[in-house]
Amino acid sequence: MSATVARTLFNQTFQNPLILAAGTAGYGTELSGVMNLDRLGGIVVKAVSREPRAGNPPPRVGEFHGGMLNSVGLANPGLAEVRSARLPALLEAVRACRVLVNVVGFTVQEYADVVAGLEEVDGITAYELNLSCPNTCAGGMEFGAEASSVRAVVAACRAVTRRPFSVKLSPALPDIAAMALAARDAGADAISVLNTLPGFLYDRGAAPRLGAGNGGISGPLLLPAGLLAVRRVVERTGLPVIGTGGVRSAADVSAYLEAGASLVGIGTAALADPRLPERIICDLERAWPR
Repeated sequence: MSATVARTLFNQTFQNPLILAAGTAGYGTELSGVMNLDRLGGIVVKAVSREPRAGNPPPRVGEFHGGMLNSVGLANPGLAEVRSARLPALLEAVRACRVLVNVVGFTVQEYADVVAGLEEVDGITAYELNLSCPNTCAGGMEFGAEASSVRAVVAACRAVTRRPFSVKLSPALPDIAAMALAARDAGADAISVLNTLPGFLYDRGAAPRLGAGNGGISGPLLLPAGLLAVRRVVERTGLPVIGTGGVRSAADVSAYLEAGASLVGIGTAALADPRLPERIICDLERAWPR
């Protein structure tokens, strides 16, 4: 392992800074025949909610020049299935790759219930709390949109785990650094930026491209926004940051690290080309020799 390629976060060593972002790699084992998961620094598995979710109606994904629009609706098999089958299968399959779990909820208690329910699973490095979910107790406003709800979710999760966790925030927030500060003060160990940006596409006949109408924008056009968010969050909070958005090359990874990120997530580009992450890691190793 190259000392320069390796990164430290959550008091753990990641063999390189590149991780697969949540929602683009399932629960990891789906990609085991396509990529060598143990070449990755880590993988953030698909969202886990307390109850199973069928997700949004199709079409769920629409490509456009410069990126992708998606509205999957946090489809997942639920806590019990992920805890008993999905995570054990992944943790059995990897040795060097760190495993992080993306957690979602629609009330504060649901977040805490999912985290508490995963505590018995050995081998999880950290949780990632997705605060872009709608708060059903506050008229559907995102949890990450108000400091009070950020603090409530983080405090509730901190109360049920000693494991580290990161808080994932949306680029649509008026002051993402302020919400990151609220997360830090409530007990978060790191911040993940960015989640997708809200958007809409028309299909032929002026119909919505996606079955749910609106969706989340991802892909290359998020790179400048992601770099700015990393800089602002690092400067404001001093916390470690996981930077995600628009990564397609080793140069993009290096840009995030230069901005202050501790780890760098790749999402849409890896979804389109699952072998790309390994090529990026090879490029990083060549650029940062032993």
